Amino acid sequence: MKPNVPFLSSGLTPIFLAVLCGLPSGCSTPEPSRPAAAIRTNPPVPFLVWTNYRGWNDSILLSNGRVEAIVVPAIGRVMQFRFAGDPDGPFWDNRELNGKRPDPTSKEWMNFGGSKAWPAPQEDWDKKTLRTWPPPVGFDAMPNEARVEDRNVTLISPVDPNYGIRVYRKIALDLDRPVMRITTTFEKVSGQSVRVAVWVIDQLKSPQAIYIPVPQFTRYHDGYNVQSDQLPPDLRHEDDWISFKRDPKTSHKIGTDANSLVWMDHRIVLRIDSPRELINASYPDQESNAEIYTNPDPLPYVELEMLGPLHKMIVGDRISRTSTYSLRPRRETDLDLEAAHLTAR
Repeated sequence: MKPNVPFLSSGLTPIFLAVLCGLPSGCSTPEPSRPAAAIRTNPPVPFLVWTNYRGWNDSILLSNGRVEAIVVPAIGRVMQFRFAGDPDGPFWDNRELNGKRPDPTSKEWMNFGGSKAWPAPQEDWDKKTLRTWPPPVGFDAMPNEARVEDRNVTLISPVDPNYGIRVYRKIALDLDRPVMRITTTFEKVSGQSVRVAVWVIDQLKSPQAIYIPVPQFTRYHDGYNVQSDQLPPDLRHEDDWISFKRDPKTSHKIGTDANSLVWMDHRIVLRIDSPRELINASYPDQESNAEIYTNPDPLPYVELEMLGPLHKMIVGDRISRTSTYSLRPRRETDLDLEAAHLTAR
């Protein structure tokens, strides 16, 4: 549902845009057809427009003039984060599901892509939903409400019928940096107490490599724990980082206690930060607060996942987790040298 708030359309004049953005009336609007690098040299112009994104009406494009996020309430996801004016970004989306609506009655998972939030640990799902898969419907398979306040967007899910939890996801862009923050909040609304953690899953396109900065005092002997039958075949562990690529033949998953995860392709670097809480905190999945899953062909994506600590929630409780997404162009030809700028302690 579209909130009853002022919004911008693609046909607005630059003067009206400037007034709504709180900027001098002489500023100019971004031109999506222009190269991203050209736009970034101009003064940033924040704006928000309702749009049709890949067949989903009432989607939202949120921009700070440097970067932009695409929010799709119809499927409860952030579907892209990219440089302003760039037609593409690092998030993966399933083009076969363009414009389709989630079906909470389906026994098959509708894998739309983008960024979403689930309750962790996954091993407890069948205790609440009487099934191990697909994910709980209130978290994954129902439309969300969208609220717009101060150029921020908040997605609000229905109450999941099994967990009794409503999910809030506040999406905000920094004023003048290529940075997005998503704060995910679980609110316990009904039902019996439940022990749960916030679990944020970001599905990204097949990268050239994934890098994990290893904490100086990691709890794992090898810097990670294994959550799949096999390790990625090209996994490398150096002093400061772990690196691997997507295997097109087999899925793989590892867990870590890292505060950050780094994704890069031939032109873009995306870093996701969500620091671990160190005091009196127990985490799911062998004490993991950051996990990486790689999917085989024919769906070429990886998942960079951040988890919060476990909490016993009763009605009225709230728990939150913030992930910070930083985007920048590639600067180095060598992958390891590029990663060194981002993973050094």
